[in-house]
Amino acid sequence: MTGTTLHIPTLETQRLVLRAPRWQDFEAYAAFRGDAERTAFLGGPFTRNTAFSQMAEIVGHWQLRGFGRFLVADRHTDEPLGIVGPYYPEGWPEPELAWSVFANAEGRGVAFEAVSAARRWAYETLGWTTAISLIATSNLRSARLAERLGAKNTGQPFGDPDSGKPVEIWRHPVELPADEVAA
Repeated sequence: MTGTTLHIPTLETQRLVLRAPRWQDFEAYAAFRGDAERTAFLGGPFTRNTAFSQMAEIVGHWQLRGFGRFLVADRHTDEPLGIVGPYYPEGWPEPELAWSVFANAEGRGVAFEAVSAARRWAYETLGWTTAISLIATSNLRSARLAERLGAKNTGQPFGDPDSGKPVEIWRHPVELPADEVAA
């Protein structure tokens, strides 16, 4: 029998594992996608059925593009903490570094650590020299994270092709900061 083999790498940081989503992660993912406060910038809240389709899309993106977002888990407990990584759906202006952290990960530096690892992987493995992040103008937490990552707001608006909601294009540095290269 022949078929398609999908490879999603596993990245590790001091506190985190970035890996392929698993069925065991679905409850945490569905709870996040169903949370009106945390998904307001993403067009949510979403039903469990829609959350399932969205989780399947995360895996399918790897097949179609050769890269995609990782499930972020605690390195010691394997507790799901968020979704982070390279993302390039149809209609986007160019590849993005996207992030969403679950309620249990907010305020702990998880997003910064995970996005830094995913960006390093995109630059070193995929050969990216830059990336964007699309951030809703009212999403101040994501804007602060983008700044901390060294990204700059380009001032260019972009209308999400699905929702029509305006977002701002933030450009990540062309080269990784020295402390990120050594990480």
